[in-house]
Amino acid sequence: MSREYKKAVARAIKGVLDIDEKGRLPSGMEETPDRVVKAYQELLSGYKTDLGSLVKLFPADGYDQIVLLKDIEMYSLCEHHILPFFGKAHVAYIPDKHVIGISKLARIVDAFAHRFQIQERLGRQVVDFIQESLQPKGAACIISAEHLCIRMRGVGKQNSIMTTSALSGVFMRNDAFGTSARNELMSLIRMG
Repeated sequence: MSREYKKAVARAIKGVLDIDEKGRLPSGMEETPDRVVKAYQELLSGYKTDLGSLVKLFPADGYDQIVLLKDIEMYSLCEHHILPFFGKAHVAYIPDKHVIGISKLARIVDAFAHRFQIQERLGRQVVDFIQESLQPKGAACIISAEHLCIRMRGVGKQNSIMTTSALSGVFMRNDAFGTSARNELMSLIRMG
């Protein structure tokens, strides 16, 4: 982001804020536009993430059971209201020939969450990326999140939590193996 662009964004933010008749910000908010620019650079850093750097594969050495990283703290910005949503993602896959470095699963979630998003797409992007990069037998991303757009405005439902799932491969099969894999996944997520 160029210096000129940052200044233009800061001016726009100043215009959005409630200013007095003389064009001044309330006391204590003089630096707020610049801080907002910096905050959005961080909150939207996923657009600049080199997704290829998130793929570090290792031989599976015959391991063919579920790999699950659960309770990945995540936050994002709702693309409809530019308000935060936050919660936990559970990411799983069943290896075929490779496993991926476990920290990379959390980084993949962050790369897609640190963008303007909707929760449904976020989970799908995570699963599609894992499926393309790792070629596992199946992948899953289940997200439970609180959305401030539903809490702070509109219907004002304070205790609502949205849960979405995105599945691929064996997790989508409707035969006994697919059902068994989904059931095991959900059981692992519920474990303490």
